[in-house]
Amino acid sequence: QVSAALREGRVTPTELCQRCLSLIKSTKFLNAYITVAEETALKQAGESEKRYRRGQPLGVLDGIPIAVKDNFNTAGIETTCASNMLKGYISPYNATVVQKLLDQGAVLLGKTNLDEFAMGSGSTDGVFGPVRNPWSYSRQFKEKSVPKSHSEDEDSNWVITGGSSGGSAAAVSSFTCFAALGSDTGGSTRNPAAHCGVVGLKPTYGLISRHGLIPLVNSMDVPGILTRCVDDAAVLLGSLAGHDPKDSTTIQDNFKPFELPDLTDISKLSIGIPKEYHAPGLSSEILALWSKASDLFKNAGAKVIEVSLPHTRYSIVCYHVLCTAEVASNMARFDGLEYGHRSDTNKSTESMYAATRREGFNDVVRGRILSGNYFLLKQNYENYFVKAQKVRRLIANDFVKVFGSGVDVLLTPTTLSDAVPYMEFIKEDNRTRSAQDDILTQAANMAGLPAVNVPSGLSERGLPIGLQFIGQSFQEKQLLTVAKWFEKQVKFPMIQLEVKRHDHGAFQHQKSASFS
Repeated sequence: QVSAALREGRVTPTELCQRCLSLIKSTKFLNAYITVAEETALKQAGESEKRYRRGQPLGVLDGIPIAVKDNFNTAGIETTCASNMLKGYISPYNATVVQKLLDQGAVLLGKTNLDEFAMGSGSTDGVFGPVRNPWSYSRQFKEKSVPKSHSEDEDSNWVITGGSSGGSAAAVSSFTCFAALGSDTGGSTRNPAAHCGVVGLKPTYGLISRHGLIPLVNSMDVPGILTRCVDDAAVLLGSLAGHDPKDSTTIQDNFKPFELPDLTDISKLSIGIPKEYHAPGLSSEILALWSKASDLFKNAGAKVIEVSLPHTRYSIVCYHVLCTAEVASNMARFDGLEYGHRSDTNKSTESMYAATRREGFNDVVRGRILSGNYFLLKQNYENYFVKAQKVRRLIANDFVKVFGSGVDVLLTPTTLSDAVPYMEFIKEDNRTRSAQDDILTQAANMAGLPAVNVPSGLSERGLPIGLQFIGQSFQEKQLLTVAKWFEKQVKFPMIQLEVKRHDHGAFQHQKSASFS
């Protein structure tokens, strides 16, 4: 819609960019952005405006304001991964996905907040502080929550965004941008999308280039897409997908962008309901919504069948072993020599390494490095790492069998409950929380399959609940067509955001930045 408005001249790219920048300022208390690239964004919008005047826009994304998670490299704009280790680091190049967006005229507003090095499921563990869920300030939530006597109590009532791409999800949900990039290793795009009431797409592994995405788990990381509707996710996917000579894991074939058809007849569709996703801790509200969604498909003529993915119950443990092992390997590059933080300790190279890593990484990152190195010790390698790889193959094979039996798409919950209040969330440690929050999402990463969160309804507390569709490898068109049909049926309500002035000293870190 906004692309059409730009083409017809009802709004200019500069006006659009200024509106978004002004919204970023008025929603600063959400802490969604780490860096706001105001100068650069206005310059890019100005160039886009010239192209529209000449009648030569670069495509549907020309002039559209977007945001990027702060673990994608951006030339001339700081990339921190929300860590002291990379504070002040400016990459000499753009990640492939960022470059593709810029090549199509998109306007980069800034870099969004996350858990440090994307390790977490709440966007609460970054060095720049936690991200607040925009729905905490929505009329829907305020009407349902019990009024507190003190303004301080009201202020501590806010709920988390989920993570680790919480900044990107909050940015899209609060209208400060039209789309955002996240990353998804075990659910880091779909989880915050569910909590913030937006669409979160994790594409098939290898469909989108990882070049320039600072790696967490190379064999599972995928750039994720966050938008306000399924059609927008398909547009962005069309712009980003395809082979990249700089990433050997990308597909070799050319990717043809597609428009999503409007499904009218779903009688030929087979929807699988995996019984193992009825996980311990699943809230009764989400269970009811999941049943309601399966009835919706059944009543519209689709075939809905219960399926089994028997190795799902081992997946979270298997994921933890593989994730920490690859993290230990990936984090070895941060040694204080080439880039990032370097300690002043100069007794020896060894002591400088140790001090740099102690000062640069938080407890969560250090804990995962320790676990990973333990699993990779010579005496443990066979028992942990190799065994986990074998279980991973069994998990992937479960999906192959189910899809081979004629099922088109799987329908599951995305999260166990709606968003949790921040004060409650931090009572448990990161590892416990991640194990709970990734339980319904990480199997798709282990199998490399595409999955999308679709906002499906509001909880009794007035907070968003999402459901997840998991598709077959490289069948994004089919997956998103089904998701679009579902989105149309559920008519998820728009957030009614009530923005007042919230000035929190702790969150006044947003920096300006511009391309050098």
